[in-house]
Amino acid sequence: MFSNEHINFLITYTFDFRNEELLSYYISFLRAISGKLDKNTIPLLVKTQNEEVVSFPLYVEAIRFASHEESMIRTAVRALTLNVYHVGDESVNRFVAKAPHADYFSNLLTFFQKQCIYLNGMVSETLKNPDSDTTTAILNVVDEIEDNLYYISDVISAGIPEVGRLITVNILQLLIFPLLLPSLQLDVVNDIQIGAITSLYLLCCILRIVKIKDLANTIAASLFCPPEAFVPDSETKLNGHAPDHGHEIQRTENKNVIEVDGCSKKILPSLSSSSLIHPEDIISKGVSRLTLRDALLSYITAGDDLQVLSSLSMLATLLQTKELDETMLDALGILPQRKQHKKLLQQALVGEDSREDQLFSSGRNFIRDGFSCELNGYLQNLKEQYGVACSSLEVGTSPSVHRFQVLDALVSLFCRSNISPETLWDGGWLLRQLLLYSEAGFNNQHLELLRTSRTQDSYKNCTYALLEEARGNWPDLLVTVLRDEWKRCKRAMEAPSPQREPECMLLPLDKPSFDDVLPNKSSFVAGERMCKVVKVFVLLHQLQIFFLGRALPEQPPTCPPSDIPENSRARNAGLDVSGPKLGSELRLVDAVPCRIVFERGKERHFCVLAISVGASGWILLAEELPLKKHYGIIRVVAPLASSDPTIDQKHSRWVHLRIRPSTLPFLDPAKLNTHGKAKTKAPVDGRWTLAFMDDESCKSAFSMILEEIDLQSKEVEKSLKPLLNHEGAIDVLDTSHRPDDASSSTATPSNSL
Repeated sequence: MFSNEHINFLITYTFDFRNEELLSYYISFLRAISGKLDKNTIPLLVKTQNEEVVSFPLYVEAIRFASHEESMIRTAVRALTLNVYHVGDESVNRFVAKAPHADYFSNLLTFFQKQCIYLNGMVSETLKNPDSDTTTAILNVVDEIEDNLYYISDVISAGIPEVGRLITVNILQLLIFPLLLPSLQLDVVNDIQIGAITSLYLLCCILRIVKIKDLANTIAASLFCPPEAFVPDSETKLNGHAPDHGHEIQRTENKNVIEVDGCSKKILPSLSSSSLIHPEDIISKGVSRLTLRDALLSYITAGDDLQVLSSLSMLATLLQTKELDETMLDALGILPQRKQHKKLLQQALVGEDSREDQLFSSGRNFIRDGFSCELNGYLQNLKEQYGVACSSLEVGTSPSVHRFQVLDALVSLFCRSNISPETLWDGGWLLRQLLLYSEAGFNNQHLELLRTSRTQDSYKNCTYALLEEARGNWPDLLVTVLRDEWKRCKRAMEAPSPQREPECMLLPLDKPSFDDVLPNKSSFVAGERMCKVVKVFVLLHQLQIFFLGRALPEQPPTCPPSDIPENSRARNAGLDVSGPKLGSELRLVDAVPCRIVFERGKERHFCVLAISVGASGWILLAEELPLKKHYGIIRVVAPLASSDPTIDQKHSRWVHLRIRPSTLPFLDPAKLNTHGKAKTKAPVDGRWTLAFMDDESCKSAFSMILEEIDLQSKEVEKSLKPLLNHEGAIDVLDTSHRPDDASSSTATPSNSL
């Protein structure tokens, strides 16, 4: 079938591709042919001269449509090219890797670059105007970008060395050096400049998907350069030449403006306090000495929530990139302690210098000769091959210094109160990865930092905030939520990778589900705040245990529920630990007769009874049995917590109660959508007004409710006491010295170790 040039004649025939259906058939035809290629059939479709391929119509005609607007056509072309690359014919490999056909790879990266710029515009707009539709659109673009990277990865896996080199050079020259790396510190002037968060996401994707050792190590080495090193000279084009594919980045007459495909992009040195990062302690007198690595750390210590998440994701991705040399991880200060120990052990076994002393030394004074040598090699390659010069004075610094800089940044992160619990968990995961041997990885300065009065006071504030929740709106769920979050946090800390995918950094922050539509005193808003307090406390408490060198238990140590006291209202009513049930019978020993209206014009008579059983509590409305004195049937059950009883100022026989639901909707996965938001409309707390026969009955009912609320809160505090019974713990029942900012459950605790 392939002989006599019949197939090549059909491939090169001039069809009218203005007919889209004809184009689809044509591309499907080419793809079907590529599926039959092997080392025996491919010579029938190429022309050779002196054992070199000079014509390959199937490949040449197909790549003309590589950037077609129709995704199905692009997919078919990529499948065809992969079929060609995986044949393994050396002459064909040389053909596709030399000009002019090598332009396919630069055009591929140019198309990818435009996708990245488009993604950045969508992310910028979404951060200004969050909307579920734009979030979905971002995720769709993210899927396309990752598909492109996976295709590039598949091309590399074909094992054509020259193609791998071309892809590496084009990724660096067209995307990473001119757009991504400068954006980590340069001000964004218009939409064509990639934003810092988008840049970090794209860098994470490239490192995670494109498995090229030279590319990974070059990116890592670039982090030791200042952002100004990636701005081209005013008299030259990028890297001294204009690529043949027509996409050029060059300087205009204005030395601070470069041009991308005819669009101007202004680049300003990030020297002012208006930059995304605020490293006031590093920038002085208009001269930036901040390297990109320093910028990542300054995001952690001073950036907003998304910037912190982006920086942590970048460090975590570098840490997990297998193509990255361990010496490069050591240089960045993120080499896990177990790998450091293994490296020193190997060096000690072969008798290199005095590594044995370092291996068993608590000071961890690493020799930096090998580290500096390999890093300098990559930096020299940056200068010679790409024209990127690094003048940083920190290149020769010991890796232990860089390591402690990372630890300092993470410790500072845990002291910040304006960062979401989920992001703090990501920081905790990274810290655990760096310090798998617990306290042994900290030097004396870090341990001293953890013991300072500021950090201890902050940890106590967080603990007090947790205790305030025992007297807040959801004490009956506090221990349950605490146990659930304890397991989730432990699982997240011990997981092989961070809990959130990198694309999370592109999406708007998850605001509380009902913050915008409900008043601040709503029990639902308080419930979301309670969950946040619990998450932060659990993380900091688990890190406390970790730093003290103790094993982390599977469950938080809490007191089991107490037996019902003999003289309690629950015991007098004949209830057991299972609690009240609608329609069941109970004794009305302490109940107070009242009236309530659930429907307009329909007043009903009940006996109200407040009871607490352990951490649970209820307000019961029971109908008295006419034939059985002092007994009644439970008709209505409402949570005791958050009832907030008040006596009406104008009607002294009325008691107003707030009635919240029995659970929080966002704790039930079935009631959440794919983005973790509640499917239902914003709920509103119920309101009851109970009318009593006289003032004395009203005050009696009011006192009964307050007493049971207090008993319920004390039971919850008692359950929490073993959890706080560790070294440096505070007395959970001692409220006389609580700080002012922890006096209310509405206060946001300052997070700290």
